[in-house]
Amino acid sequence: MATRLFAELGYDSTSTQILADATGMDTQTLTRRTGGRRELYRMVMRQAFQSEQAMVARVAATAGEDGLDPHAAVDAYLDFYAEHPLILSLWMHRWMGDAADVGELEAEYVEPQVAVIAGLSAEMVPPDVNVEYLVRTVVWCVFGFLTGGMSVNGRHSPSTGGQPPAQLEEFRRHLHTLIDRMLAPR
Repeated sequence: MATRLFAELGYDSTSTQILADATGMDTQTLTRRTGGRRELYRMVMRQAFQSEQAMVARVAATAGEDGLDPHAAVDAYLDFYAEHPLILSLWMHRWMGDAADVGELEAEYVEPQVAVIAGLSAEMVPPDVNVEYLVRTVVWCVFGFLTGGMSVNGRHSPSTGGQPPAQLEEFRRHLHTLIDRMLAPR
């Protein structure tokens, strides 16, 4: 329940009272059991990271002598967030400044994952392409597409069901083309 509330409303808009009401507890019981709203949020973000880390570990395990299969890595990333819209939403809230007073979660969770993927990709990236920017370009594209898509009628949220399958597949092909062009030797 806490994950959904933080994903839908953001940390800053999810009060201890809202959390308590959603769980059927009073605020004192909720605080005693969870350590409070801040600790509950950190627990939700830690669980999100653990899910992400499992995906990153699966991708890393497929790396051969030449590094990652770039299409397989991008597909795994896209599929993960398409299947876990609440995790996507948690990070989107942080990108917009939500929970700014709650630790350095990006340094703790995001940066190590970027470093792993960048390290496994470095050898295949041409010298004129910044590998970290390339990894982050995929992140930005995936997050942007999954939250806004190609629709001019508004954004998609975890509660609206995400992107239509045909658009998701078209976007996947676009990502493959983007990666192919970024990895093309000069």
